[in-house]
Amino acid sequence: MLKHDRILALVKGLETPRGIDPRYAGYFVCFNRGDYYEAHDVLEDLWLEEHGPDRSYYQGLIQLAGALVHLRKQAERPWHPKDGARLRPAERLLRLARARLEPYPSMHLGLDLSLVRSLIDTLTRQLATSPENPWSPKNRPQLPVDQV
Repeated sequence: MLKHDRILALVKGLETPRGIDPRYAGYFVCFNRGDYYEAHDVLEDLWLEEHGPDRSYYQGLIQLAGALVHLRKQAERPWHPKDGARLRPAERLLRLARARLEPYPSMHLGLDLSLVRSLIDTLTRQLATSPENPWSPKNRPQLPVDQV
């Protein structure tokens, strides 16, 4: 099965408001379950087709999910040579995500970006000031979605 077909099967049947792409809604379902890699893949599939004003927005959300992939893997295997070194790449992706999302209004496509920016800022600050990973399965971030 091709990646695109696998993603469409993953989001098939999601309840979404009229006009909302199921891959966009699927991003939030996956993200809020802590399935950041899947969230990244689902939205990347939409991003590859987007050539309009939301392309950078989607890319910022993809980078946020990518950063959390790094944090989750580091938290799960901090002793592992590759996974133990994922905090700096996570911080870099968070900074890239923040820059990509900056131009968009506080509410965009049903998402409260002021809360997302605050989450990114908090994680970035924690990574910059402490050697500890701020992510844990007990307090994994949730994205507040209004109309998605």
